[in-house]
Amino acid sequence: MTPRVVIEAGNLIAESPVWSTAEQALYWVDVEGKLIQRRDRRDEIASWPMPEPTGCIGLRRGGGLVAAMRTGFHSLDTDTGALTPIMDPEADRPENRFNDGKVDRRGRFWAGSKHITDRRKATGALYRLDGAGGCARMDEGITCTNGIAWSADDRTMYLCDTWVRHIHAYDFDPETGSIANRRLFAELTPEEGYPDGLTVDAENFVWSARFDGCGVARYAPDGRLDRFVALPVRNVTSVMFGGADLGTLYITTARFHLTETERAAQPDAGHIFAIEPGVKGLPEPEFG
Repeated sequence: MTPRVVIEAGNLIAESPVWSTAEQALYWVDVEGKLIQRRDRRDEIASWPMPEPTGCIGLRRGGGLVAAMRTGFHSLDTDTGALTPIMDPEADRPENRFNDGKVDRRGRFWAGSKHITDRRKATGALYRLDGAGGCARMDEGITCTNGIAWSADDRTMYLCDTWVRHIHAYDFDPETGSIANRRLFAELTPEEGYPDGLTVDAENFVWSARFDGCGVARYAPDGRLDRFVALPVRNVTSVMFGGADLGTLYITTARFHLTETERAAQPDAGHIFAIEPGVKGLPEPEFG
């Protein structure tokens, strides 16, 4: 199970991979490159330049995408390229920007923020954007929101607080979209790096990218480390199952902040990798 490069993206920070089963296409962002990108079933790459850093995206019911950006939530019409603001719940926090997020199985878009320049400041918060346009702040005191995903039975929500090296679990009510009982699911050591984007497979195991950790970890539902897949790049940012049978795990990486020497030693940094881990993923829902 050797990871292979499947898209030579060369991104600064490739992030937020999302697989569209309807299109058989992989979407992702380059956060600092200010791009949203897509590889379709013909292996053709399309890109949409953004006016500001974009932390994450989700599929939108009826087509297009929902995005969390520096200035809050927006919708992107992928046919025309039109970007429409929805709302900015952190207009009063100019030191923050939105980071990671995902759509839950009831069509709500969850995304969280982080302080732009200071990893020590826990100014980030978690928001839930409902399809009807309502927005609620669901948690706060987060250094860097990452890795939102839900268990296969929809009763647990996971979230990474990256700079304190924690993966949290919450009790999740799929009917109301409420969360409770935040608890530590896994904690990384400095040698293991930082927990970044994650996803949950059909066996209810958690796959977590390790930024500054050179790979991807798979955790059992009880938080036990099940396996680790090493990559030839240091900064691994996120994971998403895709392919015709959802049996391929796509892995995004970054080259941002690497020195020239480090980039020479890691020529595939910023590319997208893939493996076939022997388990399948769950289809991504749509916002709205």
